[in-house]
Amino acid sequence: MRQPALRAALFAVAVLSGPLALTACHAPDSPDPGAAGRTGTAGGRDGTAAPARPVTAARFLGRGSCADRGPGYDEVDCAGARAAARVLARWNGPQASGPRCPSLTDFVLHLSAVDTGSSEEESAPEGYACMRNLRPPHPGDPGRGGGPLTVVGDCVRTTARPGVVKETACDGSRPEAPEYEVTHEAATRAGCPAGTDLYVQLGGGAPVGCARRLG
Repeated sequence: MRQPALRAALFAVAVLSGPLALTACHAPDSPDPGAAGRTGTAGGRDGTAAPARPVTAARFLGRGSCADRGPGYDEVDCAGARAAARVLARWNGPQASGPRCPSLTDFVLHLSAVDTGSSEEESAPEGYACMRNLRPPHPGDPGRGGGPLTVVGDCVRTTARPGVVKETACDGSRPEAPEYEVTHEAATRAGCPAGTDLYVQLGGGAPVGCARRLG
C-alpha cells in the first residue's frame, strides 16, 4: 500500500551562533605551500552526501525573504513587526558539502521536511538558509566573536586542546581574551603575508585564514 506523501511541510532549526572550534597551527619557518586548510562546520553532517544545490523555485524561506524569531522560524513579511532576520542565501542539500554562507551571516537555519502522513520513514533534509538579523546585534560581523563563520577581522584564542582555537570578541568584552586576529585569507599557507603567526582552517571550502599575534 502506498505511503502518504512526505515533505508536506518544512520546519527550521537554528544552529546557535556561539564561538566555533577551529583547527589551527602555528606558522613554521618555511610554510608548506600545499597545506591549505579544509574543515566542515560542526553538526554531525555526512560529508558523503550529495552536494548542495541552489534553490531554483520559490519555496519556504527563499533568498530575500524574512523569518520571525521562532520557535518555528515562520516566514513572515519583511516589513511586518514580527520580522527578525532576512535570508542572505538559500541552498538545498547538506551544508557540509554545500557553499559557504556569506560573510555577514549571523546564524544558519537548517530546514527539514516534516512527515504529515502516517509513514514511519525518517524526515529528509531539505537544505539550509544563511540568516542576517534585521536589527543589531550582529554576531557575524568581523570581530564580534560570534556567528557561524570565521572571517577576516575576527579574533581567536587558544584552547586546552593542541591545535584548536576558538573565536572570541576582539574588543575584550568576553571573559576569553583574544590572542590572534585573522588579517588575511589566502588560497594556501604560502599565500599568507610575512609575519603570519597562525594558520586557521576556515572550513566550508574557504581559503586559509592568516592570523597575527596580538599584543
